[in-house]
Amino acid sequence: MAAGRAARTRLNGLFAVYKPPGVASIRVRDTLETLLLKELNSLEQPTVPQQVRFLPTTVEGNAGKELTLTVTQLPVLAAHPLVKGPEFTHLKIGAGHRLDTKSSGVFVLGVGHGNKLLTDMYNAHLTRVCSGTEPVWGLLCVTPILTRNQGQAYTVRGLFGKATDDFSDTGRLIEKTTFDHITGDKLERILAVIQGTNHKALLMYSNIDLKTQEAYELAVEGLIRPMEKTPPLITAIRCLQFAPPEFQLEIQCVHETQQYLRKIVHEIGLELKSTAVCTQVRRIRDGFFTLDNALPRTHWNLQNIRNSIKDSKIKVKVGLQRSLSHQARSGKRHTDMDQVAESELHSTEGTSASDLTQNEITTC
Repeated sequence: MAAGRAARTRLNGLFAVYKPPGVASIRVRDTLETLLLKELNSLEQPTVPQQVRFLPTTVEGNAGKELTLTVTQLPVLAAHPLVKGPEFTHLKIGAGHRLDTKSSGVFVLGVGHGNKLLTDMYNAHLTRVCSGTEPVWGLLCVTPILTRNQGQAYTVRGLFGKATDDFSDTGRLIEKTTFDHITGDKLERILAVIQGTNHKALLMYSNIDLKTQEAYELAVEGLIRPMEKTPPLITAIRCLQFAPPEFQLEIQCVHETQQYLRKIVHEIGLELKSTAVCTQVRRIRDGFFTLDNALPRTHWNLQNIRNSIKDSKIKVKVGLQRSLSHQARSGKRHTDMDQVAESELHSTEGTSASDLTQNEITTC
């Protein structure tokens, strides 16, 4: 099965599909594996090998029927597809940032060596916070440009006037409230507070000194990001549509869950002296992949997935190298700082408190 093996060899990398709402992420992964295995096994079948056998036969001789051996070619049954089963029975397909059953949107998967790339994407903590032109010195965290972010981005729809037990419109109704007093300006002010609070947390978790040249350069390149696992962080949030009781937000974030985004909608309702439920969570970008790269259900086949892997290979490689090299530099910087601190600690060992005090007085 040379054709099948060649096709499987090219199935190494990352690709994205569009996950519809109401379907679990694991179900999408299993469906893709089944479809790909079916197509791989339907490619050109190899010729069943033949073997030479000496079979006993009877022939008419002078003394009547005589037993003799005849050379015959027979197929090797152990290699026959109907005996050994399909050639391909398993594909190593890994899932990236998962979407819960209620959510829809970009769902990134890795096949073959792409599973290692999924781990690299996770470790990169991809996000980008950057200004419209360049950062102001000392004020690195300014209004982001949404289209330049490389974290996760969602469009989230909400509905004012209701509260449920799970923050979604399908949950058990707990309360109904009025919403006539809510205006677009009030909503924008709440969103600004949320964004400002999260930006402060992002800078804290990024472990950078805002007074350094490195911080300035990172802000210019859009590489300010958390360097370890953190609580959910919103890097940007804005209102796309406001038509009470309905509204729509665009949210960029890292380390989030879809339930966390529904809770944000609930909390926005409370801050506006009302209530709100989430009616839709739709991921429009995950790292290097956007809705334009996500294959719809009708395009889930071997050829389209192979093309998607090929098209994304370069941008994934370049993006990960850029992100992970920044992490390596940052890790080395913190290691050097720790070594300096440890060296200073050792230099003070054996020195009495009075000596230290006297030295400080002399220095002053």
